Amino acid sequence: MSENSRIWIYQANRPFSDEENKHAIQVLNDFTAGWHAHEHKLAAAAEIRYNRFIILMVDESVAGASGCSIDKLSKVIRELEQEFKVNLFDRFNMAYKGGDEVISCSKEEFEKLLQEGVINDDTIVFNNTVQRKKELETSWEIPFSESWHPRFFQIHAS
Repeated sequence: MSENSRIWIYQANRPFSDEENKHAIQVLNDFTAGWHAHEHKLAAAAEIRYNRFIILMVDESVAGASGCSIDKLSKVIRELEQEFKVNLFDRFNMAYKGGDEVISCSKEEFEKLLQEGVINDDTIVFNNTVQRKKELETSWEIPFSESWHPRFFQIHAS
């Protein structure tokens, strides 16, 4: 996939089991193999990172995703969400690294952890707003202090 490929990130509010992970990858691979926009096959790929983040990529230099094709993606993600009984569309589901573990919590819990100093400027957070593959590699897992989080929470971690 080109480094300029467009991406979508869906974060689960809990890790997927090994069985869920395998099933989701199969569903996503089947979907991307037949994903089209205006009768053009999309050069697409899917992956799951940390058993929690579903990442879809489309190389728009081949063909761009359209509104209808993105709606089809959303439908597949909603089906996985219902099947696994997880939340994949909650933009206030925050994720950070605690050691080698990815931890997610509500916006309110995240704010409390900030105030308590559990999350600080050096804590690695996930910037799910990245839109290109190159950003995924350089700006997705970043220290709190370099992310959008301080502006949103208006709290400077220590």
